[in-house]
Amino acid sequence: MSRTRRLKERFLPKALVCGMLEDMGRVLFLKRKDKQGAEQLEMPCLLLYAGDPVSQLTEAFREQTGIDGEVGGIVLETRHNAGSRRRKSFVPCMVFRIRAKSMKARPASQFSGYRWLSLEDAKKEKLGRNARWVMAIR
Repeated sequence: MSRTRRLKERFLPKALVCGMLEDMGRVLFLKRKDKQGAEQLEMPCLLLYAGDPVSQLTEAFREQTGIDGEVGGIVLETRHNAGSRRRKSFVPCMVFRIRAKSMKARPASQFSGYRWLSLEDAKKEKLGRNARWVMAIR
């Protein structure tokens, strides 16, 4: 008797869109606690399935950080694994520059806090799944 595996139809996002708010060489990272209680750093971001990335990033950035920012141009383009460790499915990752008058963050309830770090210092920290693209920066 043969075993058949049902394939689940899974929709991959078109891209991962991140917002980078920079202040004097430091970048805003949000802290999230995982299941074991360890903190992981993430950037304000969203998985883009359809639509305009700029307007969706503006709304997501406001919801996640509490900062009313203006989305600028693309700072960096890389790729993000939207699949699993075993079945990798890479999608583009676009990092937009964010400009804001107020730099005071009020993170959403899903985050445990925030930190201002340089990208080099962030590479030494434990990064969340949507921020692992930072390791690819040279």
